[in-house]
Amino acid sequence: MIRVRSSLARQVGVGLVVYGLLLSAALFTHGLMVNEHAERMLWQAMLDTEMDIIFARLRDDPDHAWSNNGKLDLYRFDAGAQVPPEVSALPPGLHDEVRFNDNEWVVLVRDDSHQTRHALALDIDGFEAAEWRLMRPVILFSILAMLLLSVAIFFGVRLLTGPLRNLATRIADLAPDRRGQRVELSRYASTELEVIAASLNDYLGRNDRFVERERAFIDSASHELRTPLTVIRGATQVARVIDGIPAAALSQLERIARTTAEMEEMVAMLLMLARVPRRIRDASERIRLDEVVSAVVEDHRALCEGKALRLVLGSLAPCIVIAPEAVVRVTVANLVRNAIEHSDQGDICIWLDASARVEIRDPGHGMTPEEISALYARIARGGDRGSGIGLALIARLSEHLGWPLDIQPGPDGQGTRVRLDLSGSLAP
Repeated sequence: MIRVRSSLARQVGVGLVVYGLLLSAALFTHGLMVNEHAERMLWQAMLDTEMDIIFARLRDDPDHAWSNNGKLDLYRFDAGAQVPPEVSALPPGLHDEVRFNDNEWVVLVRDDSHQTRHALALDIDGFEAAEWRLMRPVILFSILAMLLLSVAIFFGVRLLTGPLRNLATRIADLAPDRRGQRVELSRYASTELEVIAASLNDYLGRNDRFVERERAFIDSASHELRTPLTVIRGATQVARVIDGIPAAALSQLERIARTTAEMEEMVAMLLMLARVPRRIRDASERIRLDEVVSAVVEDHRALCEGKALRLVLGSLAPCIVIAPEAVVRVTVANLVRNAIEHSDQGDICIWLDASARVEIRDPGHGMTPEEISALYARIARGGDRGSGIGLALIARLSEHLGWPLDIQPGPDGQGTRVRLDLSGSLAP
């Protein structure tokens, strides 16, 4: 199961919003607690003062009668007194938000000097309503402030992570075949991003130098190989025309000549891989692709001798491409030779359409999807150890030149279908 990772901007934004919500909730709760405590202290002070005044009057005049007005009522807990049940059940002390007589009251319960219990009730119904009327704008303002804070956090996080996204975009734009690339930062980049960019640019520089050394080595080695191969080819041509050579020796000379030609083609491909694409394009020329394909097929018919195998030319649409002729010839020749080497009998069919796509189908052993995947994996890693330099080298050369190479198993798993697409080099 693929894990979907959230972006840094999302993580930071959500974290700040959650922190803001928790902080607001904590402040709001603290405000309510402070408000309730202040209210309680106020009610305690007011009712204690009133109760002290009442007790003083009762001491001076035991027959003093308190007149309840529905706002501040006094209840005496003695026989025959009319005390609401909600009040009579209260223990001594201050009790807030006690509801009776359809109103909300704050009640102070105390005993006088004669241990007679009294309850002084203050109607706070209107006060609580006024309190909530004042509280609603505060709550609405808090919600609005959180919304505005969330918007500010969203744009702030995007602004802060913008240089990081810009760096990621520039890294994604790096091309493997382009030299001298560097990653530039925006003016708002942080020092941490500068360290990352500097390390990446240092790596790009070291990679450029490494690639240049590899190209120089391949170029030097290929040129060094050309000289002995040329000598071998020349000596073979001279030896083949000498009179009196036994047929067995002549056969071996033919084999040497073919192997030398194959090696020269491999060296030519290595030289192409050592060049940058721009230099290859500079060496390009207008060529008739159909004529090149036809000539390559004719040159390889001799390799089918001794096998129940035929090279069959299908339709060859006339088309002109702009490319180095030697490279095109080597590429097509290696694909044809690979089909011959992996086939024992049947027909190898070659087609060319007007879009400069060459298709080769062989009846050989075929390649399973797993083998094809392994081949592409080796190409991606840039290594061909243990697998020869045939198809893998051709695939790397085609990729280097921008010619897609598609390899698929044949119908019913019989044989292999190879398609080389040179449409990107079609002449206008």
